[in-house]
Amino acid sequence: MFKTIMIGHHLSIQGTFVRATASGLVVVKVGDKTYAGRPVRKPARAAKATG
Repeated sequence: MFKTIMIGHHLSIQGTFVRATASGLVVVKVGDKTYAGRPVRKPARAAKATG
């Protein structure tokens, strides 16, 4: 399963999910390297306009 993580404020990495740490970070693998960062959440749905 692919996961997207944020490293810093401007860098996102998408890779194969490895594990979640006790501190809430997610570890992903890209090639032979692993990265840990904050998971990216799906955006909230916008409310439908009524009219």
